[in-house]
Amino acid sequence: MSTSQPRPEHPRPQFFRPDWINLNGWWSYRFDFGQSGIAQGWQHSTGFEQQILIPFAPESELSGVAYRDFIPAIFYHRIIVIPPEWSGSRILLHFGAVDQIATIYIDGQEISRHYGGSSSFTVDLTESVRPGVEHHLVVQAVDDVRSGLYGGGKQCPDYHSRSCHYTRTTGIWQSVWLEKVALTGLKSCRIIPDLDNGAFIFAPVFHAAEPGNLLQIGVWAGNELAASGKMHPSPGATISLPLEVLETWSPDTPFLYDIRFQLTDASGAEIDYVESYAGMRKISIAGDRIFLNNQPLYQRLVLDQGFYPDGLWTAPSDAALKKDIELSMEAGFNGARLHQKVFEERFHYWADRLGYLTWGEFPSWGLKLANPEAQLNFLVEWSEVVARDANHPSIITWSPLNESYMPDSRYLRGVFPNQEALESYRRFIRRIYNLTKQLDCTRPVNDSSGYLHVLTDLWTVHCYRSNAEKLLQSLFPEDSPVMMHNPEFECGYTGQPYLADEIGGFMFIPPGRSKFTEKSWGYYGLELKNEDEFCTAIAEQVQVLLQEPRIAGFCYTQLTDIEQEQNGIYNYDRTPKAAPHKIRQAINPEGLP
Repeated sequence: MSTSQPRPEHPRPQFFRPDWINLNGWWSYRFDFGQSGIAQGWQHSTGFEQQILIPFAPESELSGVAYRDFIPAIFYHRIIVIPPEWSGSRILLHFGAVDQIATIYIDGQEISRHYGGSSSFTVDLTESVRPGVEHHLVVQAVDDVRSGLYGGGKQCPDYHSRSCHYTRTTGIWQSVWLEKVALTGLKSCRIIPDLDNGAFIFAPVFHAAEPGNLLQIGVWAGNELAASGKMHPSPGATISLPLEVLETWSPDTPFLYDIRFQLTDASGAEIDYVESYAGMRKISIAGDRIFLNNQPLYQRLVLDQGFYPDGLWTAPSDAALKKDIELSMEAGFNGARLHQKVFEERFHYWADRLGYLTWGEFPSWGLKLANPEAQLNFLVEWSEVVARDANHPSIITWSPLNESYMPDSRYLRGVFPNQEALESYRRFIRRIYNLTKQLDCTRPVNDSSGYLHVLTDLWTVHCYRSNAEKLLQSLFPEDSPVMMHNPEFECGYTGQPYLADEIGGFMFIPPGRSKFTEKSWGYYGLELKNEDEFCTAIAEQVQVLLQEPRIAGFCYTQLTDIEQEQNGIYNYDRTPKAAPHKIRQAINPEGLP
């Protein structure tokens, strides 16, 4: 049994306090196949028989369990001790993500419950723990990927992985940590870059208001103070700080300002201190073009599903998160569609640092969109995702849904038996779009990647074709300015930027390597024989898109192989399938940043 702590880095570098305790490591656990654990009193456990390595899911090899069948529920246990010096403070317990419904117990008493397997959440333990005393922390996770009430993304609803579905993730799958916070400390702060006016806008939220408290904000450009300001905590209050040193964030110059929040009481004593950072960048649309910092932006994206052979949804290390971005950039991409998964904050941190553009997406596959409970669950969890990640400059688009309805007429007739059902779907998509805009009006919203569009800032299509000629013909049909999978159900095109946000998907298994399974596949059944054929097939499609002025960008499928889907630029273990310079020449022949 390894004694080194997995994922020891701070999980939230954009909101850092020095007083925190990483709870990753060996916990005890018990599967609850009959979902009778509560009736048997497992919430009162002082330790289970088996061990699991957190933050890795029990299906993963890194967890030490590697159980691949369905797990309807699982209980976790570990002892926590709050340091005596934390007395008098607010004690927060943070979870990066727990799939799907998490119930938290301290010494057998239910403290909190969270619904949704992808969003982060925090539990206030202040009234439930005493510093210096051992407490038994029990977490129950209930997970039914087949229910359709929560998005499962690419987790397979069948026992064996198949098609575009892979090994499941159950329970805790991101870091868990404790944090000491002042009772009236800073809870969060939205940081909005206002490039055209050369300022950052700050909208802080506090755990509690205390008359006389003062929040001081410092914005630093390296060692130079670029802006500063003060404000008294007040619900809904904001402050705009003009910058004396204006540096923009972009892929070629990913400059980040350091932000320091200091909260003092009426006597001037410090009661809270938080370190953060922000990028000054603007993403906007004018006509059918996308602009970054008021300059035209062409997006060369790759589909990144964030799966790892040993960790599944959880990266084995912080270095692995960074490495995936570096591999993508080395291949010539300037960003990624983060596909059917909410990526952890450390990934966004590295994207911010490296200048990597991303689209934030929700794992919407498996969600029964016509079910009112599923709709509510989605809206709540998506709100949590957007609120958590809105400060990251690398995220330039919100893409809540993916292929919300398949482009098969028989399937659509089953979903939309009448006009009322179709309108119900449209109303839900409008609610998602409007909610996202209310939470964050600074980014475009792609309502449903690929189809079925209802209200969208971008027109995106998924267009897998075997060669460049067929790709171009499909993207620009004779009877429409853009490709539409289902014109009778889709809203009309009104001149939005047009992106082919899924293309390619060519299967190439390098000599000396074998298929993952007999069901391994790539789009159109192409099995390319060598790296030159592979790179040529990619280059031909990319070149057609680059030469077409009506296209604002593309997304190639995909960064790495994942189990039986072997159509990546890299193998599943991240080794290259072709010489990196050949891939880069195919993706970015003009050598642009």
